[in-house]
Amino acid sequence: MNYLTTFLKGIAMGAADVVPGVSGGTIAFITGIYDKLLNSIRSINPSLIKTLKQEGMKGAWQSINGTFLVTLFGGVLTSIATLAKLISWLMETHPIPLWSFFFGLILVSVYHVMQQVKQRDIKTGLFLLLGVGFAFVITVLKPLDLEPTSINFLICGAIAICAMILPGISGSFILLLLGMYTPVLAAVKGAEFGVLALFLTGCITGLLCFSHLLSWLLNRYRDLTLTFLTGLMIGTLPKIWPWKETVSWRTNSSGEQVPLEQINLSPFSFEALYNEPAHLLYAIVAAALAIGLVLGLEKVADRQQH
Repeated sequence: MNYLTTFLKGIAMGAADVVPGVSGGTIAFITGIYDKLLNSIRSINPSLIKTLKQEGMKGAWQSINGTFLVTLFGGVLTSIATLAKLISWLMETHPIPLWSFFFGLILVSVYHVMQQVKQRDIKTGLFLLLGVGFAFVITVLKPLDLEPTSINFLICGAIAICAMILPGISGSFILLLLGMYTPVLAAVKGAEFGVLALFLTGCITGLLCFSHLLSWLLNRYRDLTLTFLTGLMIGTLPKIWPWKETVSWRTNSSGEQVPLEQINLSPFSFEALYNEPAHLLYAIVAAALAIGLVLGLEKVADRQQH
């Protein structure tokens, strides 16, 4: 196993998880480590105690693929800690190229995942539509405004991590819907270790529970699960469209004015409405860069498997 490659994949997953609308699970899928990640997490269960008694620490560590998990999540945490400020800055100063990059990323991920669906029939088509509908409903929900209390950090960590390992559904976006995105990002920026420990405890609990269900679905109903996950990705595309008009605003728990309802615009309508450039060329370049990056990662993953 190439530890540097695994660490870099973790970096990419962490960067995606910081952005509302983009999933670290998508990155895991396109880099070819999704099944390995789920199976490794799923192996952390009560039977590990028996393995520990019979085979010792080394046997238990190998059974959960410990080095892989530590290397990958080391990359994820490093990325979140170092890129949180950069991503926040880009969202404020260069939102159109940033959202265009992630739009291209999701678009090519849809193509990538659908390539792995072996049986395409009416049933898989229905699951695709079901995924699109489910994601669309989530994206139009009005955000809550939970108070940043200890129990809420714990619960939101458990919920958000489930979304983070689903391709198409963003953990950051779920945090936005719960009204906890700003408090969590502030805790990362401010290195509030007590708050982060609570959030991570919730994440670990949710991850251990949800990975079993998802792994079972992929093993038993792989094509249907993949088409549903593809539908989730398609359904979130309108949410990350780069050109938007904010129709209404809300005040979050920090007293900041944030968008409540937005509608998508064409680049030309955006220019006419705001009297500022739509940066169409930058957007195309950013999207093309994302597509090229995914296709490159796909080739690397194929070489490692063969």
